[in-house]
Amino acid sequence: MTQIQVEKRDGKREPLDLEKMHKVVMFACEDITGVSASEVELKSHIQFYDGIKSEEVQETLIKAASDLISEETPNYQWVAGNLVNYHIRKMVYGEFEPWHILKVVETNVKEGFYDSALLEDYSKEEWEKIDGFIKHERDFEIAYVGMEQFRGKYLVQNRVTGRLYETPQVAYILIAATLFSAYPREIRLKYVKDYYDAISNFDISLPTPVMAGVRTPQRQFSSCVLIETDDSLDSINATASSVVKYVSQKAGIGIGAGSIRAINSPIRNGDASHTGVIPFYKLFQASVKSCSQGGVRGGAATLYYPIWHYEVEDLLVLKNNKGTEDNRVRHMDYGVQFNKLMYERLINGEDITLFSPSDVPGLYDAFFSDQDKFREIYERAERNTRLRKKTIPAIELFSIFMNERKNTGRIYLMNVDHANDHGSFLPELAPIKQSNLCCEINLPTKPLTHISCDEGEISLCTLSAINWGNIKDPSDFEKPCDLAVRGLDALLDYQRYPVLAAELSTNNRRPLGIGIINFAYWLAKNDTNYSDPDLKLVDEWAEAWSYYLIKSSNELAQEKGSCPKSNETRYGNGIVPMDTRKTDVDELVKHKERKGWKKLRENLKKHGIRNSTLMALMPAETSAQISNSTNGIEPPRSYVSVKQSKHGVLKQVVPGIHKLKNKYELLWDQQSPEGYLKIMAVLQKYIDQGISVNTSYNPVFFEDEKIPMSVMLQHLIMFYKYGGKQLYYFNTFDGQGEIDVHQEDEKKTREDFETDEQYDDYCESCVI
Repeated sequence: MTQIQVEKRDGKREPLDLEKMHKVVMFACEDITGVSASEVELKSHIQFYDGIKSEEVQETLIKAASDLISEETPNYQWVAGNLVNYHIRKMVYGEFEPWHILKVVETNVKEGFYDSALLEDYSKEEWEKIDGFIKHERDFEIAYVGMEQFRGKYLVQNRVTGRLYETPQVAYILIAATLFSAYPREIRLKYVKDYYDAISNFDISLPTPVMAGVRTPQRQFSSCVLIETDDSLDSINATASSVVKYVSQKAGIGIGAGSIRAINSPIRNGDASHTGVIPFYKLFQASVKSCSQGGVRGGAATLYYPIWHYEVEDLLVLKNNKGTEDNRVRHMDYGVQFNKLMYERLINGEDITLFSPSDVPGLYDAFFSDQDKFREIYERAERNTRLRKKTIPAIELFSIFMNERKNTGRIYLMNVDHANDHGSFLPELAPIKQSNLCCEINLPTKPLTHISCDEGEISLCTLSAINWGNIKDPSDFEKPCDLAVRGLDALLDYQRYPVLAAELSTNNRRPLGIGIINFAYWLAKNDTNYSDPDLKLVDEWAEAWSYYLIKSSNELAQEKGSCPKSNETRYGNGIVPMDTRKTDVDELVKHKERKGWKKLRENLKKHGIRNSTLMALMPAETSAQISNSTNGIEPPRSYVSVKQSKHGVLKQVVPGIHKLKNKYELLWDQQSPEGYLKIMAVLQKYIDQGISVNTSYNPVFFEDEKIPMSVMLQHLIMFYKYGGKQLYYFNTFDGQGEIDVHQEDEKKTREDFETDEQYDDYCESCVI
């Protein structure tokens, strides 16, 4: 071993210094129980070879420690995290001790990695105070998976060479300084410190665009972009152009394309026959994939259309692996839109009639803005014998939908009546016609006629999340909720907008989406679970979380003014989300107001709301990992989750495993998603947007290990009954410890499997 030579950065060789290595490993293991430095060293020695580079030695130690992470020895996650931290510090500073924050800022502004506004906005005296706020030791409270996500995605770096230019605490303090730079000088440092403490202590979780982008010259941080197209070539082309611009800015895309007329519809008074929607869906797919997400991977989008569209039978199968490339558009996901009338047809054993939106004037718009009017127009059209139409039994159409959802995992659902009737916006003024990539955003859109159109509306949502696992009492939500709202609201003024329609919409509505992380840990801490949840407890905490978010935005409205289109929201009329809940949810838990809602309603009528939306429960995989939290509102798949990334295998241990292991309910131990869906219903009661709700089934709990269609439809109807808005992934356990959402034939390409990691990036935000 002593003969092994190490190649240094300057190309020189010297013997491997075992003593130095031992000190580093001992440092990484210090004050951590249940770990052994000698175990790490022994495992790493096997992997050394003559001529190994100095950086590889450190990487070998990290891998050795991470390989030791298990249910029995979970604390190696801290050892591996400490080793990554040591490695990052040596790369950034050339030594272990961090630089003064001003030196870091000046260096990285000069190199073009940081926004020069940092030096313009703050004085040297303020930087001195800011340096005193930083707690570099908090880097050692980040577990292995979090540190790996930091160095892979979040820290400012040269992605060609892999060189890093900052450490996690520097990133956190500069995010805080950037967001609150426009606050009055006399109070802004207080907010910088408070916000820094909140995000670095993981009380607040931030999405990938914010974590990776805020402090850099890039100024587009919205995770979710909603773009609607009209039934015209100009609008379709403007939509495709907008998609390209936002994909290049790392955003996830939701495309509303349900208004495009069906195949063989007349064009120019019969001068030509329409090619149908599929060629245009292919155009959108090409736009989505034309730019990479920050140079890492192709973009991603979910496209929305109504279940009653004339071409729906062909549209429902667009993602499956049968057929040819001519009749499939596989590299987007799809959201199928339903309403009460469609469910009635299913329950009553009746037919659903399919129309081209172009053949029935007013039908498509009424589908979102006025349910009574939609029913009237729809039933009148059914009686009109001159109209082109198809009829199909509702049970057959729903079954096709559910089969495709089950087999691909990526056909989603949107109940448009719930999105409009139980939401922030008045549907007659600002209808919700679609959702986003991950199915949690409900914002108004208007089609563009050209890329610079100032009458269209592209909706953006900027995300964050509150860590329920860090909250001891519902009253403790007040401060993190206020900071989360203030931070994101300030971000809206700081960022730039590549498309005018997005800038105008954001300035007018100022939408935010603040969600939840670490929910499974919170359940375990409170001795409850998903299958048999304490819904009264969920209700009490969700009420407090929602109340403090709304209260903060109302107070901001008093300080800075309400959003210009506050009058198009229910908030502006003193109506809060629980006031428009589907009252069936009261069957699950008796409705009770515990907070000062009466006064808040009065203040909303008087002052309006600063942010037209405030809540959205998004996927939060990556952002949850850096805070060592469970993913959003989802149950963990195992006590030690293993995820393949471009940096290798990442292991994440559920929080509090030593005390709470037997309290957690794992995803595949659930015999039914019913308990989980009831929790989502109670949460939805307090949310002005939506929830990325997944449905998960383990076939072992069913006869012949086949999930009956009747069971899936029963859960679909139950979800609707209690006010559910959107369904995201359909997960099936394949018996091998993996999610089998892509159980299709061997023709699948690698690109088809760009799922979890791809979506996590957007949703973290799109936290998340």
